[in-house]
Amino acid sequence: MRCDHLLNETLLDYDMVILPGGYGGAHAMKDNQTLISYLKQMNDQDKFICAMCAAPIVLEEADLLVNRTYTAYQGYDKKIKQGTYSNDKVVIDGNIVTSRGPATAYAFAYKLVDVLGGDSLAVKKRMVYFNAFDVKEDE
Repeated sequence: MRCDHLLNETLLDYDMVILPGGYGGAHAMKDNQTLISYLKQMNDQDKFICAMCAAPIVLEEADLLVNRTYTAYQGYDKKIKQGTYSNDKVVIDGNIVTSRGPATAYAFAYKLVDVLGGDSLAVKKRMVYFNAFDVKEDE
């Protein structure tokens, strides 16, 4: 993968930020105080902050999981002390959207389309999502 932009304050112009999972990347994001500051500012503006797999530890570092329900990769319910862990594939709590991991990437992506005001149903049907996964139309 090739980086096309460096992290800077233009992140604040976006309606949504998505933090990918992966142990090493999640820890690097967690330790980046510039990113943590931007996440707090985005949260204050009620912008969508999304994280999957191990990345909810970044949300905890930014104190964004206090009194929130979230999900994360298996075992992270023991690592994250804030909030309430859920086993759901995708959890939406206000402007915070979390997902469990690689196997839930499609469900996560479709929910992100929906929270941004799109309609993922047509895409799900074209991608034969319902044939490939045992899900209902609202999942």
